[in-house]
Amino acid sequence: MLKKLFGKKEKAPKTIAIHAPLTGTLKSLEEVPDPVFSQKMMGDGVAIEPTVGKVVSPVEGEVMQVFPTKHAVGIKAKNGAEILIHIGLETVSMEGGGFEAHVSEGKKVNVGETLITYDLDLVKEKAKSTITPILITNGDNMGELVKKDASAVTAGQEEVLEISSK
Repeated sequence: MLKKLFGKKEKAPKTIAIHAPLTGTLKSLEEVPDPVFSQKMMGDGVAIEPTVGKVVSPVEGEVMQVFPTKHAVGIKAKNGAEILIHIGLETVSMEGGGFEAHVSEGKKVNVGETLITYDLDLVKEKAKSTITPILITNGDNMGELVKKDASAVTAGQEEVLEISSK
């Protein structure tokens, strides 16, 4: 009877798909022209060379952090994976110019929900690169990471990674 009253507790999924958070061309992290990302110092993942200045949620989860300069956002997926999306390289020096956050810390998000929009042409002009790393920052606490094969990806559509919890 109590189960009927309170319902079953929803169990966190063990393996989740991480969808493309941007529209563009999928690249390997090794192709990112910055050793912090290409040498996986902050975590493993993939990168996207964007063609549109819009970042959407790659998973169902919760926004952990929106950087004050709005050039990066961190999300915790339902299985515990922590995902960092870092828009461009050396974009922190833009001090938020051209970036607009549509979410804040603690917001629950669904796949495809807009997180940040930005002026892609301005990033091309002011930053070192527009390439955007998508990292699993707590990979040591997670299980297997599978990178999907794709070239052209659409934000919120194609799966680019699959991550399992331990």
